[in-house]
Amino acid sequence: MLHLLYILAFTILAFLAVGNLIRSLVTLSSESSRTYPPKQWNQQAPTSPVARSQGRPTPHPELLDASGQVVSEPLMVMKSMSVDDVRERLDALYDSSPGKAGERRDDV
Repeated sequence: MLHLLYILAFTILAFLAVGNLIRSLVTLSSESSRTYPPKQWNQQAPTSPVARSQGRPTPHPELLDASGQVVSEPLMVMKSMSVDDVRERLDALYDSSPGKAGERRDDV
């Protein structure tokens, strides 16, 4: 008798979970197809005279160079390395770490 009660309880929980999943998917679908008006940045008081005169949003400070102009080059360049080069650099970092007592680990 107790087994039937467990099966009934877990069946009800499974139906509730599946119903909640379906409701979440429908909500997500309706939210993703919804369009929003463009966001207006710095509506109260633009901080730079350029933004004030042109009515455009001020870019993030990390996107500006030393003279205040927007950087047009890539901000991060990734270089491909071989596994051996990476292993050598990691070993060099490990060997130069302050907690290193001078012994070298054995290569496996």
